[in-house]
Amino acid sequence: MQVQLTNRQQHILWATVRHYIATAEPVGSKTLLEEYNLGVSSATIRNVMGVLEKAGLLYQPHTSAGRIPSDSGYRIYVDQLITPSEVSTSQVEQALQKGLKWEDWSLEALLHGAAQILATLSGCVTLITMPQNSTAMLRHLQMVQIEAGKVMLIVVTDGYETHSMLLDVPSREDGNKLDVELIDRELQIVSNFLNSHLRGKSLLELANLDWTELDREFQYYGEFLKTSLAEISRRSFTPANSQIMVRGVSEVLRQPEFSQLQQVQTIIQLLEEEQEQLWRLIFEEPEAEEMGKQKVTVRIGAENMLEPIRTCSLISSTYRRGAIALGSVGVLGPTRLDYASAIAVVSAAAEYLSEAFS
Repeated sequence: MQVQLTNRQQHILWATVRHYIATAEPVGSKTLLEEYNLGVSSATIRNVMGVLEKAGLLYQPHTSAGRIPSDSGYRIYVDQLITPSEVSTSQVEQALQKGLKWEDWSLEALLHGAAQILATLSGCVTLITMPQNSTAMLRHLQMVQIEAGKVMLIVVTDGYETHSMLLDVPSREDGNKLDVELIDRELQIVSNFLNSHLRGKSLLELANLDWTELDREFQYYGEFLKTSLAEISRRSFTPANSQIMVRGVSEVLRQPEFSQLQQVQTIIQLLEEEQEQLWRLIFEEPEAEEMGKQKVTVRIGAENMLEPIRTCSLISSTYRRGAIALGSVGVLGPTRLDYASAIAVVSAAAEYLSEAFS
């Protein structure tokens, strides 16, 4: 949304949003005059707030009430008027370093611990997805003939997990059948060739290989292998419903925005029973990030595709191993959120987990 605001309009919008975040009460011109050094009269503030309301950035919940930010107002506040809190960044880094024991804990315990720390610091529901299987690296690949026309494709990852598929070998165009021993030798040659080219790649990368680089000697197997490896990658990438760590629900539901029982129930149902929908929202493969920068996605109110959280804000970022996205870190709260702090919390946590997994 492109809205051009003057410096005065930006300052008054910033003050309105900041005050509403702190108090959850509609904001009037008198309040802004008394609590913020805006350098203008109450009448001027009132006029500017009227302009901001006409632009769709503020609105009045009741005729006699002050004004509160709309989703569009929060969007400009996030995109143009604030920067991530350095204090929150430092607090998260210190808390994670002190509170997590990578040497002694299991992976699940570590992520549970990280989620609890973030929920405490942010006051929001914290969501952390488990690392995805597709980020495992290929350690070994083997093709074994089981019977005439049947081949078992076996892939072993760096974590010694095994994936296998039974495949039908495509027929020759000339209709001739090959000797069984000859096929065994060819499969071994292909397996050796692929191991030398693919070892160390993630299963996700296998689905997007540039097959033009394969030698012409193996053109016969090209499409067959491409389809098979892409299928293994797809299978390993399917998330389970238990892959999101959720913490901080009781804290955030104390906020006045969640006073309606029905709204609370739909959010809890999403968090507990419909995690696959939520997983697809917060774990999206982002574009390549600039060197040294952690990309944070902020979805405000109606920008969220899922109905139960269209009155909430969801802030998320991926944690990675090198260039491969492993999982995501997110916080969920009311649109009346301390965005500067929440963005810093999510960014610092994702950066910390990326360094730890690397």
